[in-house]
Amino acid sequence: MSDTEFLFDGPAGAKLTVILAHGAGAPMDSPFMAQFAARLGDSGYRVARFEFPYMARRRAEGGRRPPDRQPVLLESWRAAVSALDGKVVIGGKSMGGRMASMIADEVGAHGLICIGYPFHPPGKPESLRTAHLAALQTPALILQGERDPFGGRDEVAGYDLSPKIRLAWLPDGDHDLKPRKKSGFTAEGNITDAVEAAAGFLAEL
Repeated sequence: MSDTEFLFDGPAGAKLTVILAHGAGAPMDSPFMAQFAARLGDSGYRVARFEFPYMARRRAEGGRRPPDRQPVLLESWRAAVSALDGKVVIGGKSMGGRMASMIADEVGAHGLICIGYPFHPPGKPESLRTAHLAALQTPALILQGERDPFGGRDEVAGYDLSPKIRLAWLPDGDHDLKPRKKSGFTAEGNITDAVEAAAGFLAEL
């Protein structure tokens, strides 16, 4: 799968390339992905977005398709990393970030950025997807909404996570970092804060 197709943002000569994968239900050019990538690119980093095979087929043929099985998703990630030269940070939205976290150590990524990590399925807090995160050796940043149904602030505080992982909480944010109107916070503000946290994390790398 060396024929991975990318959407690029940011300067081509940047010292770091951030590879981002989409979540289970929305493509690489969804409004959220496009906005996050463009803003991170404006911060001086090269950002490359790609799609998993099922989403690429959906784009070509129409209709909704379930995500590929995990081995296919992971192999897609390996192909994306091998297709780009230089230092890479990997990550993405929800499922895309989770899959990146599972191969970050293996591929020698310089960092990991997960946006809305799916710590567990909504309504099933006992079904944790965190076992591999306890031993993660790659420096990681998880950008998480405080109200995320896949893992909110109070829940995540009790998880066994590697000391390499830092969490940045977006106030009153849901899985897409959106707060409720009554909270006084805005989606625009939360995305701005998320991008600033990501850029700060990358600067330290």
